[in-house]
Parts: sequence; structure tokens; C-alpha cells
Amino acid sequence: MPAQPSAPFYGNYPSEKLTIGAGVAIFHLASQRVVVCYHSQDRYWFLPKGRRNANEETRTAAEREGFEESGYRNRVLPLPMKHRQPDPDGGHERFVTEPIWTQMLPLTTTSQYMLFWYAAETVPKDVEESYGAAGSNSSQSARIYAPPPPFPSGLSLKARIEQDSVTSETGEATIYEPVWHEGTGVDEEELLYRSFLLPIDEAIRKLQGSVMGDVVRRGWEGVKLRMDMESQGPI
Repeated sequence: MPAQPSAPFYGNYPSEKLTIGAGVAIFHLASQRVVVCYHSQDRYWFLPKGRRNANEETRTAAEREGFEESGYRNRVLPLPMKHRQPDPDGGHERFVTEPIWTQMLPLTTTSQYMLFWYAAETVPKDVEESYGAAGSNSSQSARIYAPPPPFPSGLSLKARIEQDSVTSETGEATIYEPVWHEGTGVDEEELLYRSFLLPIDEAIRKLQGSVMGDVVRRGWEGVKLRMDMESQGPI
């Protein structure tokens, strides 16, 4: 059963009593899989998430935490969804990068955790390789996070999937496999995490009983809806 929304409530939290976090479902569109993490010691499945840094944009935090906890570079994916935010000054946008779910969780007996969940995608080959090129000309550690360029506004999902169609060394057409980076966790706890690209239905089963399963479900429904909308006319 999909997660159920909570009733609205009043709450007031000063800065020292509120922690804001972000998490992400990272889809590999071409293979219809999603990144799911596994805690190798405590033996449970989860989506990558974590606290936003001071002065950091929440969407950037979602992408960064997705990379640090799973080892996969990713970028937030604009999708069609119902939301309550006003249109930007430029007019209505069919595809947005708003949170799919928002959770309010007690952090301690006196502090609150607000967690935003987003849908994202693995980055294409040229974006992944651009990090390697930049690293070869810099002394900066490869583990230091640098955000990817955003999803191009004029790019359809069909065209994006075609970017992941590559030719192997034998000349055979194949699907680009996203690069997994080892050791991206920022502490000993995160080094216990393992990550897997799983079929959508399998991921939902492993995450059942939590909002995270519905983040995957709603995110993938948004992907399919966007592709259907794009097939009916230009974006």
C-alpha cells in the first residue's frame, strides 16, 4: 500500500532545534533501474539521504548525499507532478524539481528533522568523464563533491536515454552502465553502505513499509508520465 499523507499540523522550531535533510531516488532511465543502498552491518535497505550543509540548496544536498552514500553521480530530474508552489515569473513549467515526499521526523525529544525526497537520474557518460578530465588537471581530491550540470531544459527523456546507447569495443550496441565510485562515504558509518542498481519493482519491495518505497514508485510514475507527454508533442 502506498504511503499515506499525514494530517496538517502546527509546529514552530528555532534554527537550533531544526535539521533539514534531503534524499533521492536515482534512476538509470535506460535500464529501468534505481539505486538502492544496503547497510551491510544492520542489514536493511534504504535510499540515500542526509543533512543539508549550511547555505546549501536543498536540491544540491539531495544530489550530494546521493553521491556520498551510494557512489553514483546524479542530478535531480524535472518531472510532471502535482504541487502547491506558484509558477515562476517566466510562466508555467510542465516539469519541475519539487520534492516528491516530505517527512517530519523527531530527531531528539526537543528537535525536529525535516526531510525532502527527490527523483534524480544517473549522469550521462560525457558528464561522468568530464569529472575525470577536471581531476587530471587539478590536485583536488576525486572524493570532494562537485555538483553536475542540471538536466538540460530542452532535452526529452527519449533523447536522454539514447545518450546511454553506446558501442562496445566489439562494435556491439549496448547500454552505458553508470560508474560506481568506491569510498565516497564521509564517515565510518557510510563506509558500511553498499549500493545496487535494482529493477523498479524489486526496489519497491525491498523498501516496502516506508515512504522510500513510494518515493521510487511516484518517481518512476513521473518518468513514465513525462515520456508519454513528450510523445504527444514537443517539450
